[in-house]
Amino acid sequence: MGLTWKQRVFTALLGAAAVSGLTALLLVLVGTMNVLLPPDTKFGIVFDAGSSHTSLFVYQWPANKENDTGIVSQALACQAEGPGISSYASDPARVGESLQGCLEEALALIPKAKHHETPMFLGATAGMRLLSRKNRSQAEDVFAAVSRALGQSPVDFRGAELLTGQDEGAFGWITINYILGLLVKYSFSGEWIRPLEETLVGALDMGGASTQITFVPGGPILDKTAQATFRLYGADHTVYTHSYLCFGRDQALSRLLAELVQASTGLLIRHPCYHSGYRGTLALASLYESPCAPAAPPDLSQNLTVEGTGNPGACVEALRKLFNFSSCDGREDCAFAGVYQPPVQGQFYVEASAPPGQDRWLRDYCASGLYILTLLVEGYGFSEETWGGIEFRQQAGGADIGWTLGYMLNLTNLIPAEAPAQGWAQSFGIWVAGVVFVVLTLAATLGAVAVQVFWLQD
Repeated sequence: MGLTWKQRVFTALLGAAAVSGLTALLLVLVGTMNVLLPPDTKFGIVFDAGSSHTSLFVYQWPANKENDTGIVSQALACQAEGPGISSYASDPARVGESLQGCLEEALALIPKAKHHETPMFLGATAGMRLLSRKNRSQAEDVFAAVSRALGQSPVDFRGAELLTGQDEGAFGWITINYILGLLVKYSFSGEWIRPLEETLVGALDMGGASTQITFVPGGPILDKTAQATFRLYGADHTVYTHSYLCFGRDQALSRLLAELVQASTGLLIRHPCYHSGYRGTLALASLYESPCAPAAPPDLSQNLTVEGTGNPGACVEALRKLFNFSSCDGREDCAFAGVYQPPVQGQFYVEASAPPGQDRWLRDYCASGLYILTLLVEGYGFSEETWGGIEFRQQAGGADIGWTLGYMLNLTNLIPAEAPAQGWAQSFGIWVAGVVFVVLTLAATLGAVAVQVFWLQD
């Protein structure tokens, strides 16, 4: 006895479901290809513990890197509450509290699953260098307190250390050349390429307690103690770098006032760099707290009265006395204080920071400007021909100019690269065809079920 026409419909629907299902399965198996998934993202945290304040920066980069160095971008910048960590020398237990606010912001930004593998480092610069020179025990207590506080965080804390002036200058040079796209950049062809070395720029940094100059000279570096070498994106770089402790803006202006006090016969000091009409008082002892200060007079219990005279010519003459220019007489490869320096060349970028509380710093604007001018022209040797190549910046390319980004770039060389994970994918056309056949399979199956339940049983 043959099949009824209802049974033939049921059988046809089952066959259609089987064929559609098998076709969808073949499309999945045959049309699938092996692809590389987007690289994982790595994070790093750096504290910049300067002389006047501490800043935190979070950086991120793809885990696969480029020629062993990460393509790093700034993800967060945060200024910690309070002064620099050297100011907590008499009460180091409080230094950890000042860092917690920014650290919590960083931890909130970085996914929790990444915390344990995120390196964190605190580098202290000239403020702590001065404290170490003045009282090594106090400096060690501050570092110990910082390490205890940051060591309790869930990230990979790499330590709190005193950054050398040479490292500060060299890392600052890396930063500015990287964010200007002069170390590596993305080409129109979709590849990372290395620009010509002739395009590299120099870096000038004016901090509160020290100043740095770093550049690639036109010839060999004769003093190897002033040379820094590193490898980035498959290329070796050698730069001249020197850091002048006590020649940062704050320390220089404090030394200037101390020199004016020593040249005066009374407690009324006429300051040529302060604007006319300024008058203020300060404790004499405050001028001699820093190791940068000249020898202190026997009686420090008195107060000084300082009056501004607004005399630019006399101001420059007073500022020049802070430098030992005579020690470089007759030498072309010398800056000041007998320090070796090749002639400057090329373009330079200066990290320019604006001090908080404008009224407080109003009296120092003239002195600061003339001091920087004296340092650049008579100290570093910039001339009318090279002056036009100097740019003053706080940021470039969306990132802060300073040593922290350069440090993180260099650190990525030590962090193993991770190959992108592999996965399976289909072309869009095959995926659409697979979806169509799956839908047909479901429709045919549901039709067969409906025929079986509602029709064949009639």
